[in-house]
Amino acid sequence: MAIRRRILAVACGREGHSMDQEALRHRIRNLPADPIRIERGEPLPLGLHDCRGGMNLAVFSRHASRMALLLFESVDATSPFMRVELEPKRHRTGDVWHVRLQGDLEGLLYVMQADGPRGLAQGHRFQPDQPLLEPYAALVAGGTWSRRPVALPHPADRTRRCVITDQGFDWQDDVRPRHPWSRTIIYETHVRGLTAHSSAGAAHPGQFLGVVEKIPHFQRLGITAVELLPVQAFDPYARQRRDPVTGTALRDYWGYDPVALFAPMPGYSSDPSSDAAGAEFKTMVRELHKAGIEVILDVVFNHTAEGDETGQTYSFRGLDNAIYYILAPDRSRYLDFSGCGNTLNCNHPVVRSMIIDCLRHWVVHMHVDGFRFDLASILGRGTDGTILANPPLLEQIAEDLLLRDVKLIAEAWDSAGAFQVGRFPGIRWAEWNCHYRDDVRRFWRGDPGMTGRFATRLCGSADLYQRDKDGSPVKSINFVTCHDGFTLNDLVSYATKHNEANGEGNLDGMSQNYSDNNGAEGASDDQAIEAMRLRQIKNMLASLFVSRGVPMLLGGDEFRRTQGGNNNAYCQDNETSWYDWSLADHNRDLVDFVSNLIALRKTHPALSADRFYAPEEIEWFGPDGGSVHWDGPDNQVGCVVRYNGKAALCLMFNAARTSCRFVIPPVAERWHVTVDTAATCPEPVDAALGELLLEARTTKVLVAKDPMP
Repeated sequence: MAIRRRILAVACGREGHSMDQEALRHRIRNLPADPIRIERGEPLPLGLHDCRGGMNLAVFSRHASRMALLLFESVDATSPFMRVELEPKRHRTGDVWHVRLQGDLEGLLYVMQADGPRGLAQGHRFQPDQPLLEPYAALVAGGTWSRRPVALPHPADRTRRCVITDQGFDWQDDVRPRHPWSRTIIYETHVRGLTAHSSAGAAHPGQFLGVVEKIPHFQRLGITAVELLPVQAFDPYARQRRDPVTGTALRDYWGYDPVALFAPMPGYSSDPSSDAAGAEFKTMVRELHKAGIEVILDVVFNHTAEGDETGQTYSFRGLDNAIYYILAPDRSRYLDFSGCGNTLNCNHPVVRSMIIDCLRHWVVHMHVDGFRFDLASILGRGTDGTILANPPLLEQIAEDLLLRDVKLIAEAWDSAGAFQVGRFPGIRWAEWNCHYRDDVRRFWRGDPGMTGRFATRLCGSADLYQRDKDGSPVKSINFVTCHDGFTLNDLVSYATKHNEANGEGNLDGMSQNYSDNNGAEGASDDQAIEAMRLRQIKNMLASLFVSRGVPMLLGGDEFRRTQGGNNNAYCQDNETSWYDWSLADHNRDLVDFVSNLIALRKTHPALSADRFYAPEEIEWFGPDGGSVHWDGPDNQVGCVVRYNGKAALCLMFNAARTSCRFVIPPVAERWHVTVDTAATCPEPVDAALGELLLEARTTKVLVAKDPMP
């Protein structure tokens, strides 16, 4: 095949000079092997697809005047062995450029080149010699997607290419778990960070297949879904940052700078220079599904790695900048609602269709179960950047015929002031509930007057999600910590952020964390301080899993993963962010505690029902058994939860710094203490005692053994 391609390359011209198609056919007619044949092609579907024994490629560009396809034999090839100029009269229909390739194509790589008007006043940024990733490419390889560091300044990488390969896969009759929201428990994790640390003992460290190796841990916990930080192919060096101490390049670790929206990240595969990422991603999904675990992807459609007008060109900017991005009135600059330099023009019909096609691709071909949309409020902005009352993209995602049963989660804000928590437009959308995060943190920190707000969050945030007939507590994704901010261990170990290693003078990251170091900043050998930190960790975990709504656990919080006080570790692809699995052994009791909380939630459907509590289903009381001081200074409250008309659970919370005795409600003959954050071995409690001691900053959960009618 390589010999045939070399012969063909001579016919086509290695220097990029194309020949007339008929002349090309004449030159190669008598070659000893079947060459790659070029045909007109078809304009739909967009992207690269099998077509009558060959491959059809269709690429959108309204304003391009020239389009070329460059074919390479490998990621190491410095020049294409074939260049195909797409003649507008033959290879263009409307705004779509198309071509069909016939021949032995397996393993080839390709990029596009586009030329057109240069006028910045019209928003055009064509660069005729710039290799461009095709926007619908399902696999990409080469470039800086390897796990090796590079030097800065990092120029635009010209070896980053799309892959032609057979994407067939043995799904082994894969069936999506389809857990209802009321039974969903999410574990947010980073593919690389989960197993990159040597303590993970992974055969595939930092890779999709490494996630498979941690399935036994997920099963031990009892989680039902993993939410993966971005796996859409991104450039780890798009941000050009250095370690302030060593001067070495810092990588984009989180991955919120995509360059290929349809393609899995090559660096998370066993070989970033090949087509391995596709099959290994699918293997991960298949094996998670076998374990009953859903896969939710954190997707980025609000911006790309191309940045502002000084940024690099990877794809969209070079194909049709004026269509893909929201531009400033002078058309030479970008409106930035993402905080990353640019904003995708999400509600332009062309871009909107691309996003829908992309979501369908991940669901139909990659079998994922849902999506969390980064800075989702941007998806509701119009072509001039204004917030739309009825955004067509959000409605189309919710109503799409192929996406109707996937989970949709919105980060209901953006970086330009839009904040839509509790009122995100459209139906079917759940939301990251930042009010839950803040109110639970403040309650357990001991901020006065938080009892009422804490109770509201415990009951599913009716103030936010009971505003219409479709209101439900499962619209609330409850979390105390997530990738963006402190880990749970650091939340109780640091009073302030410590982001100096990011090279931004500790100015990045949230300053209002509602954290508490409990007596010392950072790691401590003081046993009393460490005991209180552990208790506070348990308190917030217990609150999370007894709250109505959908709980989300940050990966590693179950064994006190730390980032050393860094609350914005987006560029820390190192031991700061990687999971140290020795902590899972050291804190195995905490892992068991989390597992037991999840089991408690699954055993008692009253905690996870997809409706708000009716008045007769929950009864609140203060420590003395009387009324609750909702705005009082002590943050002490209890409640009895009834299910099917009978007492099921008694929850008691003491966030004060002093112990307190709670009167046990006389609604059951006998109670069993199943959760006590101040003890390691809860014991049965006899209701005849009448009251129960809660030490300072303690949660107790009692299960009714003989409920009264």
